Amino acid sequence: MDLNYSIALLLGLFSSVHCLGMCGGIIGALSMGLPESIRNSSSLSFIMVCGYNLGRIVSYACAGLLFGSVTILLPETASGHLVLQIIAAVVLVILGLTTGGWLPRWSAIETIGLQAWRCIQPLGKRFIPVNSFPRALMMGMVWGWLPCGLVYSVLLWAAVSGGPVSGALTMLCFGLGTLPSMITTGMTAGGLRNWLQRAAIKKTFAVIIILFGLASPWLHLTLHGDAGHAPASAVHQHH
Repeated sequence: MDLNYSIALLLGLFSSVHCLGMCGGIIGALSMGLPESIRNSSSLSFIMVCGYNLGRIVSYACAGLLFGSVTILLPETASGHLVLQIIAAVVLVILGLTTGGWLPRWSAIETIGLQAWRCIQPLGKRFIPVNSFPRALMMGMVWGWLPCGLVYSVLLWAAVSGGPVSGALTMLCFGLGTLPSMITTGMTAGGLRNWLQRAAIKKTFAVIIILFGLASPWLHLTLHGDAGHAPASAVHQHH
């Protein structure tokens, strides 16, 4: 697995403190809004909650594909790729600082996304009542475009970490990382959410995110540096 995908997966797991704070109430409301016949069945409720989250993750991947396409316009050089890796690392560090409360949230980013959300949000009304898996899936896809500084920050990181496919897979891995906590919240009361919202837990996860950011360029060079220099050395030996 590519290093960025591994980091994105772990980032999704560790960023649950933010996801549950913002989206925990949403998934809870969506779950409570299910028809009573579905809510009274744990298996049906689980299927519908999975539909919500699958739709959300599909939207993340689509956004990663869209924003990752921007990198096609950039030159394919080793130095250019290193610059993108450094930018991605800076984004991760800032993301960790905001998660830990040491920097204000990127409200400006959310404001930009709010304009798009006003166009997308009304689409959700078409899938009410949510009484089938396809409707839950589509509602989740609408939910996935909810303005969120955390998602936008990870999206920016994904966009500069590779091309459109890489961007989509990075966001897919991030979404999968958030899946355990979001499904648990959708199926249970807020016990996990309350635990993850503790200040000490949030700051610990924030530090881990920062460490990911600081280490990612070095790890990338360590894992891929030799491969990048292999052709040159081979030519030198040939001559």
